[in-house]
Amino acid sequence: MHPGAWRKIKEEIAIWRVGTLPAMVMIALVIILRLTGSMQSLEWLAFDNFLRIRPEEPIDERILLVGINEEDIRNLQDYPIPDRNLAALLLKLQSYNPRVIGLDIYRDFPVEPGHTELVAAFQKFSNLIAIEKVLPEKIAPPPALPPEQLGFADQILDSDGKLRRILLGTPTPEAYKLSLSLRLAKVYLADESLTLENGIRDRATMRFGNTELPRFLPNTGGYVRTDAGGVQGLLNFRSGQERFRIVSLTDITSNNFNPEWIRDRIVIIGITAPSRKDFITTAAVRSIKPAPGRVYGVEIQAHAVSQIISAVLDSRPLLKTWDTIWEYLWIIAWGILGIIIAGLTKSPLTNLVFFSLAGFILMGLSYLLLIWGWWVPVIPAFLVLALNSIELTALYQYDFALRSGIKVRQAIIEQTFETIHNGPLQSLAKVLKLVRSRDLPIDELLPQLEKEIEKLNYELRGIDEYLQREPPTQDTSLYLGNSLILNLKDPVHEILYQVYSHTLERDFPCFKTIRVKIRTFEPIDERFLNIEHKRGLCRFLEEALCNVGKHATGVIRLEVTCSASEGWYTLSIVDDGLGTNSFKEGRGTQQFRNLARQLRGKFRRVALFPRGSLCELSWPASKLWWR
Repeated sequence: MHPGAWRKIKEEIAIWRVGTLPAMVMIALVIILRLTGSMQSLEWLAFDNFLRIRPEEPIDERILLVGINEEDIRNLQDYPIPDRNLAALLLKLQSYNPRVIGLDIYRDFPVEPGHTELVAAFQKFSNLIAIEKVLPEKIAPPPALPPEQLGFADQILDSDGKLRRILLGTPTPEAYKLSLSLRLAKVYLADESLTLENGIRDRATMRFGNTELPRFLPNTGGYVRTDAGGVQGLLNFRSGQERFRIVSLTDITSNNFNPEWIRDRIVIIGITAPSRKDFITTAAVRSIKPAPGRVYGVEIQAHAVSQIISAVLDSRPLLKTWDTIWEYLWIIAWGILGIIIAGLTKSPLTNLVFFSLAGFILMGLSYLLLIWGWWVPVIPAFLVLALNSIELTALYQYDFALRSGIKVRQAIIEQTFETIHNGPLQSLAKVLKLVRSRDLPIDELLPQLEKEIEKLNYELRGIDEYLQREPPTQDTSLYLGNSLILNLKDPVHEILYQVYSHTLERDFPCFKTIRVKIRTFEPIDERFLNIEHKRGLCRFLEEALCNVGKHATGVIRLEVTCSASEGWYTLSIVDDGLGTNSFKEGRGTQQFRNLARQLRGKFRRVALFPRGSLCELSWPASKLWWR
């Protein structure tokens, strides 16, 4: 692997490590909040809304509701409905051969006139199921009915007062009792040769044929440590504006109905008069107009019956949940996706786009799973996704700004050193050489020293003025000394020529012996060279020429070229001086090797035979290497 690529990988790993620990803390915090029940209300809210916006289902033709409404009560001029009228309703309904009738009206005491007639009707029809209340305050059933024709109407509301689950069966001091909805489904399905039995996968639940009713547990779905006594199940409301066909008592008595609506159907009689307040609060279906957020109790019974028989006969999904371990793996997976989004995007705008896309996928997938019968934890998953992608992006932005600041400072240091190295340090080296010289008398040495020190002072002041003038983040110039500042936005061949001309004017001893100067700076394609690359090329040329001026003793011929050949650009400096046999790598040589790596090129400095030296930097001319 290329060293640069490996270095980039290590940098990315270091960046990801910055965000991993906070991200895991966020995931753990969300899981802890869910375990304590702090997210229960939010999960219920999402559950209700997903149920409410499901595609509309057709009316369940197998169920007919007979709703005693306000008009019926006004016509009778009496409430509760007298037993005689109720008995007459039952007799007329039975004449159309319904499969089963459910009476969702309490009859724990006589309502005269006509109590004897109602008792006779109860005793006559074995396909009639009446209601009682068993929890917590009891309401007795009609005394004339046997236990198998009784079902409780109790509903269990959540702490926010809304209905989301049904109680199918519960033990009582007298016996184990079944709900009205389960009794109605049992009678209806018996004609389909399907009987009520214990579950197979879960022996504590119930089943009809191969359809097992999922049992509600204390931590089912978004619930936390909830009372799951008896046999409970999540209520999969039927969606749509009209879920069931409803007729009034007046419609029945005046024959304003189609007999086929009753024949071989489930008929449920209940109250649909808003003034009687027989409501159940729910947000999972569109509510009745007189009472926002509420559904008549008789319709709730219809939803419960429809859920069971539709699952058994039509394979309509029953609401289920994953095992706890899979729910938390789901949450962790979305939290990890948030880490990945933040790590890959870094940019706030890009992060927002990818987070929005991931959030949309999460919501859409959770919605589809609910349609298919699976309630998954969408709110905790969305929270860890949001917290990790947004919070980590802010953290990465801070880390990026910090690293950028370090790079800027490092770049300033490098540029300052390069400027000092090729300017004042060269003058300082000359001063040291004069001081160590034993050939010059003191009266000749002092003026030269004074001249060089004055020059050194001038160069250092020039560097200080340049650094204060040019903001580091907008540095597109190159300081060469003597107040000469090059614009690095100019073409490469032009600025290289300026570096060449300026450097040869400097007071180096070996420059004085040069007789032949050959220079060629061909225009090159610099679309893929950035400012730092161009700065590096200029410093390379300056450093190589300075080395010739200092070390190429007896040099007569100097050739400097920048040209293209066989898909490569080459910048070379060739002299015929004696030079030095030592090519010890100093700071400048190390910088040029780094520059060659950045350009995906090659650097070499070699001695020529019989004399002279070559300093050369090559890089590919093709743009393909930049991809």
